[in-house]
Amino acid sequence: MTPGPLPLAERFSPAAESGWRARWFEIIFRHEPGAPRRFDLLLIGAIIASVIVVILDSEAGMHARFGPWFYALEWGFTLLFTAEYLARLAVVKHPLRYARSFYGVIDLLSILPTYLSLVLPGSQALLVVRILRILRIFRVLKLMEYTEAGGLLVGALYRSRRKIAVFLLAVLTLVVIFGAAMYLVEGPENGFTSIPLAMYWAIVTMATVGFGDITPLTPLGRFVTSVLILIGYGIIAVPTGIYTAELAAGLRERRKVACPGCGLAEHEPDAAHCRRCGTALPLA
Repeated sequence: MTPGPLPLAERFSPAAESGWRARWFEIIFRHEPGAPRRFDLLLIGAIIASVIVVILDSEAGMHARFGPWFYALEWGFTLLFTAEYLARLAVVKHPLRYARSFYGVIDLLSILPTYLSLVLPGSQALLVVRILRILRIFRVLKLMEYTEAGGLLVGALYRSRRKIAVFLLAVLTLVVIFGAAMYLVEGPENGFTSIPLAMYWAIVTMATVGFGDITPLTPLGRFVTSVLILIGYGIIAVPTGIYTAELAAGLRERRKVACPGCGLAEHEPDAAHCRRCGTALPLA
């Protein structure tokens, strides 16, 4: 079976066995107590602070009052994260491999918006993508059980993808039918000026959101609306049921066999080795 995700320090090796590269590889990629742990916690603090700056700067009053300070702080965080990203590439043996990894891509996306803002004003708002870098906290604090639980949720979603796709196709069909019907029943004089606009109304109505920006005025239109609302209540729980069934099936499939190496208690039914440490599992 496919093993679980390995820590970054195990998937990548240092560019040198000794010297400053080896030392900084230990600090940047490992999460042991001491300098590596302090580096990770400082990095997470900087990530949180930078996201807070972006959020506060989006408020007109705060921007008018503290705009220059926010601008200076943002460039300070960007230069800091740029130096950190370049340091990661410098100390790892295969820089391109790291750059194409999940965390490598997130690291790059966290600094690009500031540089893009020099040519595309307003792109600083994309800097909220830095919040994804907080995912490192799961490895820093060694909360691997949360990573495994997340993998179980994603796996259930992947297994139910075809059923959900069929459901969405059915919903889209209903949206087209009811949108076209309301366009004919209500017409442009009542705000349904086109079929796409009527489809938007159908989606809002079926989701039981009801913005109220477009409302039926004729008795027949109101009857159609009532039918669509009832349909919406009936189908809104379908994808939840599909996903829940797959999740329950995934939970039942787990083998309750403890790994003698790391103590992990749950494994796939056909697993011969532990997905965390690779130790051979005892026969059930």
